[in-house]
Amino acid sequence: MIEDYSQFPKRKILCIDMKSFYASCAAVLEGLDPLTCHLAVVGDTERQGSIVLAASPCLKKDFGIKTGSRLFEIPKDSRIRIVNAKMASFVRISTELTRLFHRYVPKDAIHTYSVDESFIQVDGVEGIWGDAWEVAAKIRDDMDREFSLPCAIGIGPNMLLSKICLDLEAKKKGIAEWTYDDVKEKLWKVQPLREMWGIGSRVEKTLNRMGIFNVGQLAAHPLEVLEKKFGIMGNQLYYHAWGVDLSEIGAPILQGQISFGKSQILMRDYPDPEEVKHVILEMCEEVARRARTHRKAGRTISLGIGYSHDELGGGFHRSRTMDRPTNITMELYETCLALFEQFYAHKTVRKISIALSNIEDDAEMQLDLFQPNREKEQILGYVMDSIRGKYGPNALLRAVSYTNAGTARHRAKLVGGHKA
Repeated sequence: MIEDYSQFPKRKILCIDMKSFYASCAAVLEGLDPLTCHLAVVGDTERQGSIVLAASPCLKKDFGIKTGSRLFEIPKDSRIRIVNAKMASFVRISTELTRLFHRYVPKDAIHTYSVDESFIQVDGVEGIWGDAWEVAAKIRDDMDREFSLPCAIGIGPNMLLSKICLDLEAKKKGIAEWTYDDVKEKLWKVQPLREMWGIGSRVEKTLNRMGIFNVGQLAAHPLEVLEKKFGIMGNQLYYHAWGVDLSEIGAPILQGQISFGKSQILMRDYPDPEEVKHVILEMCEEVARRARTHRKAGRTISLGIGYSHDELGGGFHRSRTMDRPTNITMELYETCLALFEQFYAHKTVRKISIALSNIEDDAEMQLDLFQPNREKEQILGYVMDSIRGKYGPNALLRAVSYTNAGTARHRAKLVGGHKA
C-alpha cells in the first residue's frame, strides 16, 4: 500500500494526442474542417473490402463508421468524402508538429510515442512560457492556427498518469490534469481493465479470473501474488495501479516488456496453407530484422492466425519459448512453422501476426557445437540488413516473395503499410 507519494517524482508531463490525426490531416489537405466534415481515409478506394484507417469525428457520430470498418459499409451519401491514405504526407506533418514542440522544450524533453501522440516534459520552462497549463494552451493554439489540426493534452506527474488523463478526461475537455491525489478518486474507478494503459485483453482476462475487475481491486491485490503470476510485469501492474511510473522521457513505458512484431491483413484470402507459409517466412524475415536493428534477440516467438469472414472468423494465437535467444530468420520460421502445423484448422487465412519477445541483448546469443554455422547465419543476417538499408528493402528478397503468395515486394512500396 502506498500512502506517501513524496518519494516519487512530481514532474510536469504533457501527453499530446492529435484528434483523429489521419482523418484530420486528410481533411486539411482537402480544404475541409476536421471537426465538421464527414471524411474517411481508406487503404485503397478501388477495393470495396478496403479497411477504413481513420474516420472524422462527425463521420463516427452521424454514420457510425469507425476505424476498422470496410469501404462497402460506408453509406452512399453526398456529404461523405472518401480518400486514399497519404502516409508520406501524414508522417511529414507529424515531423513538423515535433518541430513545434521544440519551440517550448529541448529535444531530450520530447518523446514521440507514435505518429500522432507525443510526451513532452515542461519542467524548468515556467519562467519563459508559464506553467504546464499555459504551455498546453499555447501548443493547442499553435496547432490550430498553423496546421488547422485539433488536439487534446493530458497533464500528469509522470508519463503514465498524463497518458491515462489524456485518454479518460482530456479527450473530452481538451486539456486536463491528474495528480497523485486523483489516483483513488479517478484511476481506481477505471473499468474494464483494458481501459487502463498497458493492460491488453489477454492480461485483462487473466486478472478477471483472479477476481480483479477494476484498477482499485488491482491496487489492493498483494504485490507478491501479482509478481508470482506475472513476473516483472506483476510489479509494474501493481505500481501503475497506484499511479506510480518511474519511466524517463524516451524510455519504454513498460520496461522489460519490449518485443518486436509484425501483423498484416492479407490483400486476399489464402486458402492454400503452402502460400500462408510463404508469407510467414517473409514476416519472420522482417521481425528478425527489427530485432537485429536494436541488437536484440528473443526466446519466445508468437504466431497469430486469423481466418476469413467466409470461415465465420476465428483463428488462434500461440507461443513457444526456445532454448536460446535468436534473431536468425530461419530459426524463427522453423518455430512458427511448428506452431502453424500444430494448430492450423485447414481454413482460409486472412490475417497473420508474428512477435518475438522475452528479449535479451544480441551479445548473449549462444553458439552451438551441433550447429557450427550458427554464427555465420547470425552475421549473414546483419550483412543482408546492411545491403537493404543502403539499396532499399527490395534489394534482397527470398524466392517466396516472387511467388503469387508473396507480399514483401508490394509492401516495400508502402509507408506504414499504406499508400504513400
